[in-house]
Amino acid sequence: MLINNISFRSFSYMMFVILSNLITGCASYAPAGRNVSPDIQGQTGSHFQNSFIEPDQVDNSTRRSKSVESGVSLAVKTIWVDPIVRPASTLKAFYGLTIKSAGSFLERTFIAKVRFPLLERKPIPELSNSKPMDLEAWELELDELAVRKPSSGEINFHIDGEEYFNRLNTVFEAADQSIDIRTYIFDNDDVALQVADLLRKKSIGVEVKVLVDGLADVFATRLDPHSMPDDVILPSSISSYLTYASKVKFRKQSNPWFTGDHVKITIVDQDLAFVGGMNIGREYRYDWHDLMMEVEGPIVKRLQYEFDLAWAKAGIFGDYAWLAQALIADTAEDSGGAYPIRILKTSIHDSELYRVQVAAIRRARQYIYIENTYFSDDKILFELAMARRRGVDVRVILSANGDSAILNLSNQKAINSMLRNGIRVYSYPGMTHVKAAVYDGWACLGSANFDKLSLQVNQEINLATSHPAVV
Repeated sequence: MLINNISFRSFSYMMFVILSNLITGCASYAPAGRNVSPDIQGQTGSHFQNSFIEPDQVDNSTRRSKSVESGVSLAVKTIWVDPIVRPASTLKAFYGLTIKSAGSFLERTFIAKVRFPLLERKPIPELSNSKPMDLEAWELELDELAVRKPSSGEINFHIDGEEYFNRLNTVFEAADQSIDIRTYIFDNDDVALQVADLLRKKSIGVEVKVLVDGLADVFATRLDPHSMPDDVILPSSISSYLTYASKVKFRKQSNPWFTGDHVKITIVDQDLAFVGGMNIGREYRYDWHDLMMEVEGPIVKRLQYEFDLAWAKAGIFGDYAWLAQALIADTAEDSGGAYPIRILKTSIHDSELYRVQVAAIRRARQYIYIENTYFSDDKILFELAMARRRGVDVRVILSANGDSAILNLSNQKAINSMLRNGIRVYSYPGMTHVKAAVYDGWACLGSANFDKLSLQVNQEINLATSHPAVV
């Protein structure tokens, strides 16, 4: 068995260290090089008082030491436990990473050394007056490219955290059956504790489930946002805080071969859902520009099915529970909603989001507008440069200062490449965490960045539609 192989364990520890640094790209501290305005600090008051007694409130140094303890525990679980409880997930992650890493290295090298130099010899044309792609034909092509047929529903947008978190609190207060949260990060800062307090209160009469990513839970809470008051006392563990003296059910997603679950979905009473890029924490409410979608209609049942699968796999029976849940027929009706909406995913064994968006770039004839946090995929860059050579108006919005120095360098490299190839690049003043793209009237939005982790490795969920009122 792979777990008995010494080289496997050594490599796993190495991956654990490397990924711990990459994961903090979505962590709880202010963007690199950014000075946070002092007036932000007063937005929630300088003295946060949580309404519940928490068994383990500690200072920052103790919290960091507990983070190290949790990291060691996660490494042991990933290396020793997952291959037993989640054998299929572990094997899929191993072979997926092996094949994708080898394939992407060869493809990246060929693009950088051969295809891009040849392309850049060609002149950059004026913008084309071509008609946009045929959206009806594109939706038919999507039926072949995508794993799932479209469902239906209605989308409303919540721009930035103040609007979203106010709406989230209202919906939570009104919940009378269930609240299911699947998020990459449930932080342990003051804003997250306000949400946690509400969930603890609601758990008395409502079933509340919280599912977070194991790696992100360890590393993303090591540092706090710069905008948070210094005198706030926070818990060392959000899981302990949520479950202490409450009926909240809390699980951590496993990380076979240190792959992650980057999905952000919240479902209330199985008839309303939020999907997008926001985790639960202070920076998402106050510091960063971000986007969430509120959806209703049959599409919510599809999202509930995805949550139930992930929840089952995160339990003690792992892949076996996932299989049992998967055998339950998905009886959700796709018709009856306002307009078609499609779920698109990334997993270690199927890069559906990647495949579909590359096809969308190739089909676009008039415009491609993208806003994203991280932009480092060479194939996407090349396809965008090819689109610009067809006369397509290609525009990309990126952060002026992201939340990771390493990822900022990667973005800068991508920006230089885009500018050389006639792509318009716009610098958002601050940190944008939005993950959105529009291709000739077809929109794709959700949790996925334009990097290898989101497009080929981590679990991601986006929603896509060509309904004119949405786009």
